Amino acid sequence: MQVREIIQLKGGTLYTATPQQSLVSAIETMADLDVGSLVVMHDGKMAGMLTFREVLVALKASTSCSDGLLVGDVMVKSPVTAFPDMEANDLRRLMIEKHSRYLPVLEGDLLMGVISFLDVAKAVLEEQSFENRMLKSYIKNWPDEPQI
Repeated sequence: MQVREIIQLKGGTLYTATPQQSLVSAIETMADLDVGSLVVMHDGKMAGMLTFREVLVALKASTSCSDGLLVGDVMVKSPVTAFPDMEANDLRRLMIEKHSRYLPVLEGDLLMGVISFLDVAKAVLEEQSFENRMLKSYIKNWPDEPQI
């Protein structure tokens, strides 16, 4: 299974923020949408990623969230990225090695979507379930006696 198939399964909805947006506003967006990441966009291109990890680190370092922090102050400026032709096993390995729960998927400069570790788990489970059903069907229809 390739990354492009996972993107197709989950859909291409992107949730975004801007570097100039207040961190408070971004946190509200993440909470309202029940998402763990926002793609930070500037001039139509990805400028970085904001995940709950960066939010927690910023909140720990700050006395309050109203300190005027902006998304651009805390975002990951050069996030690890995936590409559409990457195999799911390579994607999982990359996510584990880089401790990344969310990876933007880029085809050249085109942002195709964001894949979470949960998206990968769901896609792999779906693929395994399909293979399991096919194998059971094959075994069930196995001939009882050899054909001569």
